[in-house]
Amino acid sequence: MKTVLILSILLCAAFAAPAEHKEKALDAAVMAPEQSVFAAREFEEAAAPESRSICPDGWFHHGSRCYLFVNTPMSWYNAEEHCNAMGAHLTSVSNPREYTFLQKMTNTAGQSIAWLGGFHLQGRWLWIDRQGVYYTNWYCPASSSSYPCMYLRNNNGWGNTQCGSAYRFICSKNPFGC
Repeated sequence: MKTVLILSILLCAAFAAPAEHKEKALDAAVMAPEQSVFAAREFEEAAAPESRSICPDGWFHHGSRCYLFVNTPMSWYNAEEHCNAMGAHLTSVSNPREYTFLQKMTNTAGQSIAWLGGFHLQGRWLWIDRQGVYYTNWYCPASSSSYPCMYLRNNNGWGNTQCGSAYRFICSKNPFGC
């Protein structure tokens, strides 16, 4: 059993290696704002064939997760439900490099704001995907009791607002479920 666990962890780590070439290709991807889901054809064609199977079509691989920019404005709650229907959650952010990647996705989609999976509950900030909030990048936080949902800003740190506001959003998921 211990051997199976170790092999599972090693397999996840091997597939979680960053795909540097995809990050560069992300800068070159172009998307029309009227599209409902972030178009990734140019990006996927620029990726190495062995990397294409890691994430579903239209999703981008970064670190150990797959990301999808959805260019249809929804409330925070509806955005999370939309992500859940695809086996994902609104994305969490664990470090500055990941945040820069998400800012590039948002900027490439022609947007300046996108929902993240952060929310305020009982006096603290949490991620909807149950990741720990160890990295923060607030630009100018508003009152968390009145504005409990977090969003990304493509030119600086994140902010918070009312959850009923309609923004585009980023979903993320682990491609291997481990």
